[in-house]
Amino acid sequence: MTLKSGLIGCVVLSGWLMAGQVFAACTPPAVAGENVSACKVWPAYPGLTISASTRFEPGTTEALGTHDLDVSVLQDGQPTPIATYHQAAAFVMDGVHLKDLTLDTARYKLAPELRAFGVRATLANGSRLNPVEEHQLSLYVKEGETLRPVLRQLVVYEYGGDWDDNCAGQRFEISRTVDIAKTSSYGYADLIVRTQEKGTTSVVEGDACEDKTTVRQPVLTTLRYDGKTYVLPPGLKGL
Repeated sequence: MTLKSGLIGCVVLSGWLMAGQVFAACTPPAVAGENVSACKVWPAYPGLTISASTRFEPGTTEALGTHDLDVSVLQDGQPTPIATYHQAAAFVMDGVHLKDLTLDTARYKLAPELRAFGVRATLANGSRLNPVEEHQLSLYVKEGETLRPVLRQLVVYEYGGDWDDNCAGQRFEISRTVDIAKTSSYGYADLIVRTQEKGTTSVVEGDACEDKTTVRQPVLTTLRYDGKTYVLPPGLKGL
């Protein structure tokens, strides 16, 4: 082995070890009330990795507490993040718990030279009789050494209902997709949110349990940037 090839091998190995350490710290637990984290390479920017993690702060009872949120962008080969964001009490655990964090690197091109990334959070209560589950999407942009949230906690999926543990009950399911519009406000592209809602009622018919499902017409909502953030109308912001 030549000196040059040996040095290259050491650099590559060092990069792998550092990446391994970062990703090893981003394994979300499946236990309510514990810290949650996620890591993902940012495909739009080779050499950059996005990390999101929470720190749980217990409240006065088991059902209450908060999660502080830290989001960062890391550069390959650098020991410290190149951009960060911190939010105290980002998620309030009032009857629900934070199940999961995932990173969304879809093509959120908000301006010609500006691309955002998303952090998705899943909250649920774990109840069989009265289940609640909600998926939230927040978008962040990098401004120098700072990450700035431009969309906060848009509900992109929601499920809930109640039943008698046998058959009778009602439940609903709402899903949303986000598209980039051709129009813009304050230099940021408008966002088109498509909402699809489905409701199901279950009743006992003789010896059978019958489901009646209603699917509503999709609803389109335009989110506009006000110079600081995308404004969410009532009903679209998360818990």
